Amino acid sequence: MYLPKSHSRLRKAYSFVTRTRKDLKIPFCNCGSGFFVWINLTAYLSPCTFDQEQILQQRFQDNKLMLSSGKSYMCIEPGWFHLSFAENHFQLQAAVARGSKTESTAPATCTGSVSTEDMESGNGDGLQGDCLRKPDRKQTKLYGVGNPTATFSSDSSCLSSRGRVIKWFWDSAEEGYRTYHMDEFDEDKNPSGIINLGTSENKLCFDLLSWRLTQGDMLHVEPSLLQYPDWRGHLFLREEVAKFLTFYCKSPAPLKPENVVVLNGCASLFSALATVLCEAGEALLIPTPYYGAITQHVYLYGNIRLAYVYLDSKVTGLNARPFQLTVEKLEMALQGVHSESWDGTADVILSPAHLLLVGSGAGPCHLPWAATSLTQSDCVKVKGLILINPQNPLGDVYSPEELQDFLGFAMRHKLHVIMDEVYMLSVFEESLGYGSASAWKGLPDPQRTHVMWATSKDFGMSGLRFGVLYTENQHVATAVASLCRYHGLSGLVQHQMAQLLRDHGPPREEFLYRYPHRFTDEKKENQPHADWISQVYLPENHARLKAAHAYVSEELRALGIPFVSRGAGFFIWVDLRKYLREGTFEEEALLWRQFLDNKVLLSSGKTFECKEPGWFRVVFSDKEHRLRLGMQRMRQVLEGRKSQVVEDATPCHTREPR
Repeated sequence: MYLPKSHSRLRKAYSFVTRTRKDLKIPFCNCGSGFFVWINLTAYLSPCTFDQEQILQQRFQDNKLMLSSGKSYMCIEPGWFHLSFAENHFQLQAAVARGSKTESTAPATCTGSVSTEDMESGNGDGLQGDCLRKPDRKQTKLYGVGNPTATFSSDSSCLSSRGRVIKWFWDSAEEGYRTYHMDEFDEDKNPSGIINLGTSENKLCFDLLSWRLTQGDMLHVEPSLLQYPDWRGHLFLREEVAKFLTFYCKSPAPLKPENVVVLNGCASLFSALATVLCEAGEALLIPTPYYGAITQHVYLYGNIRLAYVYLDSKVTGLNARPFQLTVEKLEMALQGVHSESWDGTADVILSPAHLLLVGSGAGPCHLPWAATSLTQSDCVKVKGLILINPQNPLGDVYSPEELQDFLGFAMRHKLHVIMDEVYMLSVFEESLGYGSASAWKGLPDPQRTHVMWATSKDFGMSGLRFGVLYTENQHVATAVASLCRYHGLSGLVQHQMAQLLRDHGPPREEFLYRYPHRFTDEKKENQPHADWISQVYLPENHARLKAAHAYVSEELRALGIPFVSRGAGFFIWVDLRKYLREGTFEEEALLWRQFLDNKVLLSSGKTFECKEPGWFRVVFSDKEHRLRLGMQRMRQVLEGRKSQVVEDATPCHTREPR
């Protein structure tokens, strides 16, 4: 039933599109399989160059039509476009009308010589089922040869090649975020604006934070705060950071201020660490899915690559969990990278070890910054391992045994380990038993283990920009501190952060009035000042996170949507594969676009380098009324999608961990 109907609908859509292309005298290729037609628009380019192809693509987009250019498929002839026809008839009609309008205003001649014969060669019935839960197939190598940055010079000639890359990244990678800020939801001023469930920020505790940050001890000015500091940070701040981490990381021995460097956030810290640890073109291993902005952080300054250790949702045993990292997978990935050779300026290698290595860490979309020249037989050198704990976007926590194994693996191979612990105090399920690497009495390789933390997540201060590096390697600390000339904090902010971490807040009476349930009689008698973080902020923050998490989880269960979440961080990793018409990242992008068009912003799995299309990250750390409206808008999109997905397609499910 499914295949005959599917093929019939595909043939009908294909016939409509190809008939229109013939009427416009546009050559095209299709052998009767797939969902697309490869169309030749070279006649509309003048001159026939990839710059003109890009301009034509932009004109399609300006006319509200999305096509894929031939350059994105590494076609060596400018002017070819990929047109998908697997849409309903109404959408196809609108798309064809917009395409025809754009084409009618394009040049009529082309300086290139491309045949204009009709290259249609027949029909076929090649269509796969929608279920993605198939056994992994053996992966093959894919080499892309060339210098993609050459096509990005025409509209930014005033910039250097690096400048063009940086500008391109901003233009292409921040679309959803920029759209949100232009149409941000506001209960009174813009109730139809976009609800942001895509950006990982804690918006639950502004009342607590604003009260604490406006107390008298925060408002202080002295000459030293207005002068150049030690680039590692003022000593008074580094002393408070060391005490804070000693206490909250449960370190068996006091951490030392001389091992602390403070910067303006973890993005700067990733950039600085990658630059001082790796040579240009070297790589850092990272398990996927992962916080995708790290790609930009490590590349734009140091030209450092990411070597992806792909994890999948398949559960293989009683004690296994989706997207579980193991030492075996790390070993396979490292061996795969070291065994690969590069030919010319290869963009992408897909290794036998289920590891994708990208010239820039950008994914298989041939992003323009993958331009490092490597000669034939050059191998990529891996210098380190990035571990995010608690994990983003999975909300997972590595057990002490797992962490011991991972750090042991790194020591055997003499790899640096960058431990991103930015969600350290946002573990709201106590049963998870989170432990920081800073708390270990005997790290396997302390000179190569570097721990980072920030207030952006745990204290809901992503706009304040305060990050911390703790490393026992003084060479690394000094090198990173040198870059703090460009990433330092003002003296006034350093004073505020020291006061916050010192935790000697205002008199207890006001806290007792506002939060009487947070204090026992013994605590009232023995503490003249409120232990604001431990007794007020963290318990209240965890309670609010837990309640918001429970609400979104129940909404997802009501929709029958599988998800992964273990009680840490601000997000749930949601499996929407059954809502994709086909298991592709293009279809995932269309679903993401539908969410955005319906005024709810989510983060798609591709931005986390997930290898399975259809996963999304949903952030729940927001006020209840915004969560409720955001989930309503999600439901509207999914219910509309469900009616379009063929009923016979077998749904794919992932076990929700308990």
